[in-house]
Order: sequence, then C-alpha cells, then structure tokens
Amino acid sequence: MSWTFQAGDLDSDDVKALLALHVQSMNAASPPEFCHVLPGDGLRDPAITFWSLRENGKLLGIGALKEIESDHGEVKSMRTAPDAIGRGVGTAMLANIVEEARKRHYRRLSLETGSTPEFAAANRLYERDGFTVGPRFGDYPESAFTRFYTMEL
Repeated sequence: MSWTFQAGDLDSDDVKALLALHVQSMNAASPPEFCHVLPGDGLRDPAITFWSLRENGKLLGIGALKEIESDHGEVKSMRTAPDAIGRGVGTAMLANIVEEARKRHYRRLSLETGSTPEFAAANRLYERDGFTVGPRFGDYPESAFTRFYTMEL
C-alpha cells in the first residue's frame, strides 16, 4: 500500500473540495446548534494538526488532531473521499491520529459526533477502534443528538 500522510495540506484544491463537502454534509445532517464542524480556516489553529492521506498523489481522506490540554487531544474533521469509501481510509487516519496522540503523551483522546443514522458508519469505526461512549468535554453542550467518545491512552 503506497499511502502517505501529509501534514498541513490545507491549501490543495482537492483538500479544499473535500473539506467543503465535509462542512456541507455536517451542516445538512446536524441541527445548527449542535454542528461543530470546522471550516478550512478553523483548522489553521496552532492547536490543530491536520493531515491528508494520499495514494500516488490522489486524495483519499483527511483528519485532524486538536490539543485541548497538554494531556488531552480531540479527533477532528475526519472524512474519506467519496471514491475511497470502503478501503480502510478512516481506519488508517484514525490510527495515525491515535499514534500522534501517544507520541505527544496524551492520556486521553476524545471526539464529538452525531448519533443519527448519518453518523452510524463513523460511530462503528470509533467503537471498533477502541473508543467508548464517554463524558461531555470542552465547550460542547449536552444533547440527544450529540455523542461523545473517549479513549484512554
């Protein structure tokens, strides 16, 4: 497998297009008050490391890791390119993010997502790869729509 991760690849046209699709999809699937998706500029925050995943130059997916505290990180903006769904891209990106969190000596990794059918595949991925439903964190409000996950590292 000739997959490569590239950090900070926010200015590539294909990344911008996939991020736009991600933002559009999250806005369509989430109540406005519970939609916390970050647009491309929001991912430029110094606390966030963003990656693209490519195969021979072709974009397969994106994902990010945000530092919440010195020992706590958050998974952000994971998205697989539509023509790469079913190839293990989400698994590979999540593994990359978890590996980086461990390198940073985080004790915990968290994420916030939806609980409706549109989020079922993502929720299966998180649960299969070791995340458990966990407590609310950060400034996210509690809601019936929102699901919080955590992983102790």
